[in-house]
Amino acid sequence: METLLLNKEDVDVNTPMPELISAVEDAFAAYENGDAQMPAKSYIDLPQYNGDFRSMPAYLDAGSWDAAGIKWVNVHPDNPDDFDLPTVMGTMVYSDPENAYPLALMDGTELTMKRTGAAAAVATDHLAIEDATSFGVVGAGVQAYTQLEAIAAVRDIEEVVVSDIDDEAVQKFVDYFADDFDVRGGSIADAGHCDVLSTVTPVEEPLVAPEDLADHTHVNAMGADAEGKHELADDILLASKLVIDDYAQTTHSGEINVPYNAGVLTDADIYGEIGEIVTGQKDGRTTDDTVTVFDSTGLAIQDVAAAHVVYEHADEHDNGYPFDLLGV
Repeated sequence: METLLLNKEDVDVNTPMPELISAVEDAFAAYENGDAQMPAKSYIDLPQYNGDFRSMPAYLDAGSWDAAGIKWVNVHPDNPDDFDLPTVMGTMVYSDPENAYPLALMDGTELTMKRTGAAAAVATDHLAIEDATSFGVVGAGVQAYTQLEAIAAVRDIEEVVVSDIDDEAVQKFVDYFADDFDVRGGSIADAGHCDVLSTVTPVEEPLVAPEDLADHTHVNAMGADAEGKHELADDILLASKLVIDDYAQTTHSGEINVPYNAGVLTDADIYGEIGEIVTGQKDGRTTDDTVTVFDSTGLAIQDVAAAHVVYEHADEHDNGYPFDLLGV
C-alpha cells in the first residue's frame, strides 16, 4: 500500500468549495449526533521560541463515508522575520479508520484556510438573510480570500468591502477579486454594514463596535483561536443571536473567551451550537432576528472532513506523489 503526499496546490485543486461546504456541514451534524470523536485540542507551549504546537485529532461517521485524521499545526510569530517561513504551518495525516493505514499526508495550511471558509459558509447559509448580496471582511490576510470564495457559494454576493490597516494588503485583495465582484477597500463600518461580515484578525482588543454593523448583519467571528483574542465588542455578542462551533473551545479560546471568563457573558447568552442548527434542533435565522454571530474556533472534524474531500478527488484525478511510507 502507498501513502499519497499532497502539497498546497494539490489541496487547492481538490477542494471544490460546494462539496467542501457540504462535507463540513456533515461533520457538524455528525458531531452533534454523537457520530464523531474529537478530543480537546492539545497545546505544546514553547516560550523560548515564541511559539507553540497544537494537535487536533478526530474521527467522524457521516453516514455514507467515515474518516479519521490528525492535524499538527504551529503558531510561531517570529517565523517571517527570522526564518522567512509562515507564522502558521500545518500537516494533516489522513488515515483509513478501518485499518489505520495512513492514506495521505497533506498540507494542513491550505486545508485550514479552505475548511475555515467552508465553516463560515455553513453558518452564513443558516444565519444570514436569504437575499444577502454584500459581503464585508475585516482583515485582508490569507483567510479573507477563502471567506469570500466560500460565502459566495451560498449567497449571491455582488458587492465586497475589505478593511485592513495595511493598504497594500487591501489593494492585493481588491485586485485579486476585481473581475468577479464589485470590490473596494473601506472602513470597518463600511464592511460591517454589509449583509455578511467576516472578521479574520488576531487582535486582543475589540475593533468592531455595535455601530459598525447594520441591524441585520450576520457576523462570522473567525479570528479568535487562542486565549485573549477578541474581535467584537461585548455589546455585540450580548445583543446578538450568538451561535458557537463548540462550547469547550469557544469558552477557552474563541471570540467569547474574554467576556465569558470575565463573567460578562454567560451560558444564557449563547443561543446554541452550529450542529444544533444544521440538524434542525434549533432554528437558524428567523424573521425576528437582527444581528447574528457565529463564533468559530475551528474544529478537528472540519479538517478531517476537508481531508476526505481532498483525498477522494486526488485519487480520482491521479495527482499527488504516492510513496511507500510503511514498507508493507
